[in-house]
Amino acid sequence: MPSLPDLFRTFGRIGLLSFGGPAAQIALMHRVLVEERGWLTERQFLSALSFCMLLPGPEAMQLCTYAGWRLRGTAGGLIAGALFVLPGALVIAALAALYALYGTRPATEALLLGVKATVIVIVVQALVRLRAKALQAPGAPVIAALAFAALYLVQAPFPLVIGAAALWGWRSAQGTPHPAPPAESARNLRTIAVWAALWLAPLPLLALAGQDLLFDLAAFFAKLAVVSFGGAYAVLAYMAQEVVEIRGWLSPAQMADALGLAETTPGPLILVTQFTGQLAGHFAGGPGLAAAASLLTLWMTFTPCFLWIFAFAPHLERLLARPALQGALSAITAAVLGVIANLSLWFALNVLFAGTTRPEGWLSPVLPRIETFRPEALALALLAAVLLLGLKRSIPLTLAVTAGAGWALG
Repeated sequence: MPSLPDLFRTFGRIGLLSFGGPAAQIALMHRVLVEERGWLTERQFLSALSFCMLLPGPEAMQLCTYAGWRLRGTAGGLIAGALFVLPGALVIAALAALYALYGTRPATEALLLGVKATVIVIVVQALVRLRAKALQAPGAPVIAALAFAALYLVQAPFPLVIGAAALWGWRSAQGTPHPAPPAESARNLRTIAVWAALWLAPLPLLALAGQDLLFDLAAFFAKLAVVSFGGAYAVLAYMAQEVVEIRGWLSPAQMADALGLAETTPGPLILVTQFTGQLAGHFAGGPGLAAAASLLTLWMTFTPCFLWIFAFAPHLERLLARPALQGALSAITAAVLGVIANLSLWFALNVLFAGTTRPEGWLSPVLPRIETFRPEALALALLAAVLLLGLKRSIPLTLAVTAGAGWALG
């Protein structure tokens, strides 16, 4: 069993180096925890990864939390999960504060155009990588296509799309039924109750204090934490739809900037929620409200990750042995492919065109206004594709080059 100082050093290192999205972060954890330290076996690591993919929220952060929990119990899980998130959260807070002050200046917009053009390629790359895994189950291509059509053409709610896919997978799963797990112990029920109470405690306090915006932010990001299956790219399309089109907290350009800047930081990409909450608070009430909104968004987004791990990790083997859960996961993974395709298209349209429109009626896809096409954005996206896909350069290097190129073109 590693000592607490060893735990701090190792997971602090993982948190500082966790650039590049979930795939790169999981690979980093595998190298450190399995190959270098030997703290987990290959089987333990892969089983934990499968378990975390069943849960809502960022699977890389939850995998890190699980590893800490397995090594040193609740204290280890808290250390590992917090250190995975903290470096990126500090960077995001600084970037959001700078963006609120300087984001509309021409030089800043030119730099951000290069970043956003790179994100188009990063999201498409994630889509391609997921395709082979997501389309293995029978009917998976149909589920992916229906999810894309529901989100893009009719603006169906994201939770409804994921819920329908999970229900279909659950009902259609094949395999030998396994005995139901035994009733939860009193200790496990206390764990669930304590962490659920901690997670949701801000809601009644904010309601009693009359903090309407903070209450709305807390309630929205709490809901997001429950439905965020499939990683950050899957849930970002839903978040963009709610934040931009329904609640009006950010503009489409600001939402695209938030995703672009989140790609430049270590830690889970879902830290884009912190950037979004902090900007919404700044625009509504200045730096003080921005700081409160930033901390609140972090709490509502990441506290449930500890809840899921501490409540369900003791039952990992039994959960993974249930065919119905595996069927639901396969269907959700297929739907996530359609969700990420929708995000790719939404993001590309808002970067490559300065203006978009949406027709009236039940069919209401986002369409570009052709006269607002930005050839410089396309050129930057092609540059990013050459660097990332052709020359296999790292994401931080590519972002630096395309940001510089955007500044030069601006």
